[in-house]
Amino acid sequence: MKRLSYAVSIVSLAASLLSACGPYVKSDVNGALIGQVHCGTFAWAGEFRSTSPLRSTIANPLNESRLRAAIASHLGGIIQPAPGGADCLVGYGIGGYYTVSGGYPYPYGWAWNYPYAWGAPGYYAYPEGIIAVDLYDARTGQPLWHASIQQSLFGASGPEAEKRIDSAVAAIFTKYPYRG
Repeated sequence: MKRLSYAVSIVSLAASLLSACGPYVKSDVNGALIGQVHCGTFAWAGEFRSTSPLRSTIANPLNESRLRAAIASHLGGIIQPAPGGADCLVGYGIGGYYTVSGGYPYPYGWAWNYPYAWGAPGYYAYPEGIIAVDLYDARTGQPLWHASIQQSLFGASGPEAEKRIDSAVAAIFTKYPYRG
């Protein structure tokens, strides 16, 4: 019984530590301009429309629509949409790429790849994704705020993609510089 109690306490500690670790949002503010521009209304800075053959690997038009809806939803309580004559423009980015990790060929000689041995293969490619939101002064086009989060959408579609995008945008807006 003592062991069971100990195991339950370890599991609950691990769960609470994991729940405390939220997604990491990178944010940057144009300090010289942010206090001078009042964002009461917004319009979109642009959208993904391209005839490039690479378009399908960079932007899924369905996920673009999901991203725009999530941004508009999270902005709705703060600033209102105004397609003509908006104070601020909202830009966004969404995409994915592969990252290669493992192995240190130069200047360390043979690759040491934990948990492998010297010289053993240890390169690993894994998918990463990113979602970003930008805010611009509509009058001058100057950037006011940028925030991004790593969020992979590889293999996600439909409701799962919506859920991932919405949670990423919610995390991004915890760093939003304007509060009403």
